[in-house]
Amino acid sequence: MERNRWLTLAIITCLVLCSDGRELKFKFKHKKHASIYNHTLTNIVVHYASAVYVSDLTELFTWTCSKCDGVTEGFQMIELVVDVQSCLQAFVGVAKDPYAIIIAFRGTQEHSLQNWIEDLYWKQLDINYPGMDDAMVHHGFYYAYHNTTIRSGILNAVKRAKEYYGDINIIVTGHSMGGAIAAFCGLDLVVNGNAQNVQVITFGQPRIGNAVFATYYHRLLRNTIRVTHGHDIVPHLPPYYYFFPQKTYHHFPTEVWLYSVGLEFLSYDVEKICDKTGEDPTCSRSVTGNSIVDHLVYFGVELMCKEWRSCRIVMERPLLEYGQADDGGNFVFSRDPATPIIRLKTQSDAGGNHH
Repeated sequence: MERNRWLTLAIITCLVLCSDGRELKFKFKHKKHASIYNHTLTNIVVHYASAVYVSDLTELFTWTCSKCDGVTEGFQMIELVVDVQSCLQAFVGVAKDPYAIIIAFRGTQEHSLQNWIEDLYWKQLDINYPGMDDAMVHHGFYYAYHNTTIRSGILNAVKRAKEYYGDINIIVTGHSMGGAIAAFCGLDLVVNGNAQNVQVITFGQPRIGNAVFATYYHRLLRNTIRVTHGHDIVPHLPPYYYFFPQKTYHHFPTEVWLYSVGLEFLSYDVEKICDKTGEDPTCSRSVTGNSIVDHLVYFGVELMCKEWRSCRIVMERPLLEYGQADDGGNFVFSRDPATPIIRLKTQSDAGGNHH
């Protein structure tokens, strides 16, 4: 009924304003439920979730990449972590607007996104989350954050940022698998880091735990927005089974579902704030999750690498001055927050080093 009412209003408006036959596009936000959702903030954060896909580490660390301008201009990188063995990448820095520490995690970088999606159909709840009775999560997503070089690098950077900038807000973001890792990071900062000012905003995130875990998560991190888009397949995975409500995977709230409604020359974009169950049947679960295209674009921003290929990084030799590598070839590039913005020599000046 609500959707039909707004569609009728849009048609009437179009008849008045669009008599020349051109397409008229609306944007509309549902406000059925009170929420901490902020459209402007989320539209900024999605650009950080996109930038973390950049494979040229020199451009990313110096914030000079093609995705590192516009609403993210002035971002101060503090740490860039690349776990080559697990093909993971994340960064920590401080943004001007919003004035906050930004932590971003890259999504899957497999040769074939399709293979990764197919694998999600068979994922099982197979590890207990520490300190949460009956809360179970998927060990792959949990280990991607807790058992790689990512966690130590992130926590070290957050500590240094807070020492310099004070107790400012923390925003954790990521797309796809990066969203799953972001959720575990946000929870870690609250549970083990005693942080009080953490917000998590993810895009196209898969389910990561059962209903008990989702309840614990929401109790500790109410300031969480999980954005889904159209028929994006990944938020439907691993599958939710009605007949095993206690043992199946279950999303935590709050979902914001982006979708479009069209009628001939008329269309409008909707941002629907979903209910507090995490599995609102009127949001993304009301449609079939069958689109990879919807998974790769949010708010018109591409969330992917330029080329789908095996894990590979590119950097210029001067960047190595800021980096350390372990025996596994994993890199951590760090900058002292008190130092000026980094200006590295160009490849033509210093020669390149590719990995």
